[in-house]
Amino acid sequence: MVELTINDLKVKAEEGMTILEAAKSVGIHIPTLCHMKDLFPTGACRICVVEIDGMRGLTPSCAYPVMQGMKVQTNSPRVKIARKTIIELLIENHPQDCLVCVRNKNCELQDLSETYSIREHRYVGEKKDHAIDISSASMERDPAKCILCGRCVRTCGEIQKIGAIDFTNRGFVSNVTTPFNKGLNVSDCILCGQCILVCPTAALREKSHAKEVMNAINDKTKFTIAQIAPAVRASLGEEYNLPPGSNVTGQIITGLKRLGFKKVFDTNFAADLTIIEEANELIHRISNNETLPMFTSCCPGWVKYIEQNRPELLAHVSSCKSPHEMEGALLKTYYAKKMGIDPKNIFVVSVMPCTVKKFESDRPELTEEHLADVDAVLTTRELVRLFKVAGIDFNDLPEDDFDNPLGESTGAAAIFGTSGGVMEAALRTAYFKLSGSELPSFELNDIRGSSGIKESSVNINGNVINVAVVNGIGNVNKVLDEIEKCESKYHFIEVMACPGGCINGGGQPIHQKPEKVRKRVQALYDIDDKMKNRRSHENESVKKIYKEFLGEPNSHLAHEILHTTYINRKKILEEA
Repeated sequence: MVELTINDLKVKAEEGMTILEAAKSVGIHIPTLCHMKDLFPTGACRICVVEIDGMRGLTPSCAYPVMQGMKVQTNSPRVKIARKTIIELLIENHPQDCLVCVRNKNCELQDLSETYSIREHRYVGEKKDHAIDISSASMERDPAKCILCGRCVRTCGEIQKIGAIDFTNRGFVSNVTTPFNKGLNVSDCILCGQCILVCPTAALREKSHAKEVMNAINDKTKFTIAQIAPAVRASLGEEYNLPPGSNVTGQIITGLKRLGFKKVFDTNFAADLTIIEEANELIHRISNNETLPMFTSCCPGWVKYIEQNRPELLAHVSSCKSPHEMEGALLKTYYAKKMGIDPKNIFVVSVMPCTVKKFESDRPELTEEHLADVDAVLTTRELVRLFKVAGIDFNDLPEDDFDNPLGESTGAAAIFGTSGGVMEAALRTAYFKLSGSELPSFELNDIRGSSGIKESSVNINGNVINVAVVNGIGNVNKVLDEIEKCESKYHFIEVMACPGGCINGGGQPIHQKPEKVRKRVQALYDIDDKMKNRRSHENESVKKIYKEFLGEPNSHLAHEILHTTYINRKKILEEA
């Protein structure tokens, strides 16, 4: 421990701590823009500068370690002038279109401007002029709003290990862009949206489907249906100042019906269906000595990654569609026939915590009779905007229930939204299918948590099934390398592109607090724990749909409707 003084307050801090960390430990706030917890500090933005006795210049607190006897001022006149000047310069090179910006009232530059009482334009000059990149099906990139903090670059390169964007040029013409300044659609980007979550402005944002959705709702010839992913119900309440992890399922259903949706179903129904199809596919592969290990396929960011980077390993990926695509396919086949509705008039909207689901819904492989399984995808943030425009007071909404028959689900489906949840749910059903008895414990703690790679083994009738869970796409290459070298010991591997799983997807409420993600995760486990049925094969509606329509799991019809194929995107990108 060392002792220093911060703003005339005696502070004890661990040796090696930065001034920023020491100040935070005693409740002193120092603003930052480039700083990212757990990543090596860069000190690039200089917003966090402080004044240290005996030092001539101002020092970036995020990158400077504490020392015995050090005297620090975090709010001296000199510091405040420096910070205010930096903010003013950033603002003058910014579009200043706050009133029409998607991040209005949720923008760190706007917050800093208010904090430091920026009330006039003191620096007028040339501004950056860049075209908006709208080439991707999921995301938009607006370089004019970029303040060069580098957080998106570091997230993409150091956490996700994709490296789809980086700095180019120097000085006033510095920019964050893709290689050769091409569109995101022909870059290495997997559209996970993690860069959106860390962007302090609206330089990165989702491509909105709100207009298409409202046009469909207002079209009297359309039968509009919404479905909700598990992660959305544990996070949307944050946008209404509810405690993180609040389960607001019932209010979301009511809100969607007040928006004008005719039916609201639960994506968790299709999650249970996915588990049954995936578990049977795994058992078939093991029993017939087919390609192993098998990867989960419910994360479209992960699927896009392997298509772009390791297409030679695509045979290892389950052929199952993701849950919301399965649900959409059933709505336009089974449900349409059952209700006597022309599938062409059904408009399916998925409310997802994810940005890459927008790209996924555009895949030509995910269609039924030339109709897209899912017509539009709304992120959690987009749905909140629609509620506000419609004058829906979310906090006062009564709770409603999902419509049936595609609204019933089990606890296994609820945990799909967190890293390890798909694997845990699949093992509950695979164990039953192989042994005829239930898994001794519902909770598989070995594959829960935030570790990059989690693994476990399950003994089923003397056969040991080795499984792994890859938490965040940045951790997947080690597993892929082992497979290529024929050194993998696993039978089944779950991969989620976003750290933490869908609960921390790129379409979720913007945050910078890891404890929020942990509370969302716990909310999903709580839902599972309270459910009467906690295994996918116990879902009575799923049993009924097999009996009435699909036949057996992995049947010919099930493969036609619930399974898909993949493509070699590496070759496509090389030719672009």
